[in-house]
Amino acid sequence: MKFFKNLMNDEQGATAIEYGLIAALIAVAAITAMQGLGNQLTNTFSNVSTTMAV
Repeated sequence: MKFFKNLMNDEQGATAIEYGLIAALIAVAAITAMQGLGNQLTNTFSNVSTTMAV
């Protein structure tokens, strides 16, 4: 019974899960920012290509 009491009071697993969730949120934010930057770069290179072709 003591094992189960110790298991219920152990918070190391919860801390690891919290760190994993934080890392996932940071990854989602980074991916979103990079997609926006990629779209802007695509537009910039398209404009440069169009200007050079004229």
